Amino acid sequence: MTSSPREASGKLAGRVALVTGASWGIGAAVAKLFAREGASVVVNTYPDDKMSKLADDVVASIRADGGSAVKVPADISNEEQVSEMVAAAHREFGDVDILVTNAAYGVRVPWHEITTKQWDYTQAVNVRGAFLCAKACYPGMLRRKGGNIITVTSVTVELGMAGLLDYVSSKAALIGFTRSLAREVGKDGIRVNSVMPGAIRTEQEIALGFDEEELKVLSAERQCLPRRGFAEDLAGTFLYLASNDSSFVSGQVINVDGGWIHY
Repeated sequence: MTSSPREASGKLAGRVALVTGASWGIGAAVAKLFAREGASVVVNTYPDDKMSKLADDVVASIRADGGSAVKVPADISNEEQVSEMVAAAHREFGDVDILVTNAAYGVRVPWHEITTKQWDYTQAVNVRGAFLCAKACYPGMLRRKGGNIITVTSVTVELGMAGLLDYVSSKAALIGFTRSLAREVGKDGIRVNSVMPGAIRTEQEIALGFDEEELKVLSAERQCLPRRGFAEDLAGTFLYLASNDSSFVSGQVINVDGGWIHY
């Protein structure tokens, strides 16, 4: 087991956090903030060269700042790889007591062009992945007598955005997953919540081909805060949910969208 290179302090001191899809965007921002707040962070990456190299940069950044982190590649839709990932996290730092299921898959395509293969893979990564990770981390959380699971849904669930039917459906499923799991594990001292990002400028958004100028206009017209959101704007909400500041919060969806959607 590897110890932190410095005396840990902060809101997450002594905690072990696993952040999936932490090579870039929201996951990377959350991993870095958790480390600054004293957590030992497992940076999960999809096991390909591009994502793995980006994850190396995240780990290097955390360590350069005096934090503790390790990269663990795994396809979270694969049960065997998830089990190996959590075992590697345990060998490195101990039981995981903060899980952020951030990894996601999505491509833009008209709904009638979505293949069964694409539909199934989207659900496998976005929904089954969250289930497999939570299930694999659960025994360790029981040993620690508590824990936090944070899923990541999307404002597209509220908007019903066209061109993303399989993705939106999977993100809606995560809301039900979050609420139901919170009922199941509350007695074990485990809290489960979800963050709902709005129009956040990330590498994934760029890859999906959204028009940046169009989104700037939409942000100015429809959000209370007329600017684009960035991954760093979200990270503090994850810290709140992972820390004792939210000790009586569970089964909730927290919308972080600059005031786009009002309930």
